Amino acid sequence: MPSLIGMLAASRVLATAWARAALFGTLCLAAVLLALFPQRYLATASLTPTDPDSLGLGGTLGQLGAINNVFGNQAAIEVALRVGRSVSVRDRVIARLGLVERIDLGDRIAAQRWLERRVTVRSLRGGIILVSLDDADPRLAQDVVGAYVTAIRDDLAKIARRQTAYKRQVLLELVGAANDRLDKAQVAYDRFRLGTRAAMPDVKAALLSSQIADIEATIQARTVELQTARQTYTDDHLTVKRLRAEIAALQGQLGRLRATGQGGDGTVGQVVAESSELYRRERELAVAKTLYEGYLRYLQGTAVEDMTSTAAVRVLEPPHIETARQVWWPAAAAGGAALLVWLAIEFYRLRPPLAPRSHKAGEQEAHGA
Repeated sequence: MPSLIGMLAASRVLATAWARAALFGTLCLAAVLLALFPQRYLATASLTPTDPDSLGLGGTLGQLGAINNVFGNQAAIEVALRVGRSVSVRDRVIARLGLVERIDLGDRIAAQRWLERRVTVRSLRGGIILVSLDDADPRLAQDVVGAYVTAIRDDLAKIARRQTAYKRQVLLELVGAANDRLDKAQVAYDRFRLGTRAAMPDVKAALLSSQIADIEATIQARTVELQTARQTYTDDHLTVKRLRAEIAALQGQLGRLRATGQGGDGTVGQVVAESSELYRRERELAVAKTLYEGYLRYLQGTAVEDMTSTAAVRVLEPPHIETARQVWWPAAAAGGAALLVWLAIEFYRLRPPLAPRSHKAGEQEAHGA
């Protein structure tokens, strides 16, 4: 079975070189003209998701508990691409430019399809997003690309504000709960201090330690005096009896202060119990304060996020027309295909393929007969 090139080469229409040159030359010339005329213009704009550090706000946002980009840079690029290709952005562009009436597309659905087919939103290396449109009307192309950039920036800002509003609502609930916990911890701490009749119960422990040390020093001094008095007086002497009575009274007082039971007033046991309870309530109060201050700082950070939501996207290159001459590549590809077919036909006619061996043998036998 002959090939397609063989069938074209054997056709009567393409039997002469002039006929082939006229047909394929005309096709190639028409393809070149369609590729270059009417002149087409490429409108482009580039943008990138904004990092708070690039605005000099990284430290401020961190101190206030704000996290402007929770997705990370790669996820932010993917989100921006998805938003740029969304129906919402195309609707904004159609409404902003009056596209249905401007290029007579009939209805909104046709305008949606036209934008989806003609406008390219893609990512480049380095986290850059490129919006481009190739059209014969340079003003229309630049207006559409500019409307796309504005719509993408507005939609991303709306998403950021919606996310911040949700976070603010959660933080308001957390701040309210932390405030209630802080109030309860403060009331319990103050009630305990009032119950112990001491504004600072830990000072009471320090005073008790000092009192015990003073009594021990006094006992030691009286013991030395007693030993000295015994060298001079007998045990029945009034001075010796007085010193022994003082030492006994001091030892009794020291024993009462060192008692570990919680029943006595001003004893080691009571002070230890009060100190333990005090430290426990202080820890609860410190935890409640930390939670409240942390949630409050994050809540304050949402105000900064609201202010920076409009800076979610940074425009690197505003909408503009590329200076290089644009080529309509479908027509150029068709012209290239016509040229290749023409060359293949010429080569086929110059070097036709050999007939199969069995076919040649049959012809020789027919001639011999």
